[in-house]
Amino acid sequence: MPVQVGRLTYYTYNDLSAELGVCRQTLWRWHDQGKIPGGFRYRTRRVLFTSEEVEAIREYANKLEPIEFGGARQLGLFGRVRSEEGL
Repeated sequence: MPVQVGRLTYYTYNDLSAELGVCRQTLWRWHDQGKIPGGFRYRTRRVLFTSEEVEAIREYANKLEPIEFGGARQLGLFGRVRSEEGL
């Protein structure tokens, strides 16, 4: 449930998790990796986000990235499968 501080409304990790369909641990991981805004600490050490930050998090959570085929990392995975089949 959003938190009112003065005239501003802030949102918690639980609010974001429910709205975006992403678990809180994923939100924390994104936060630790610097992929989403940091938010603000509130009295009980809760992390709160502004509406603008929520929108930035929503954009990150819903972004699509193209899959790169033929990369060296991907080819290495296929090579391992082939060598294990030969055993």
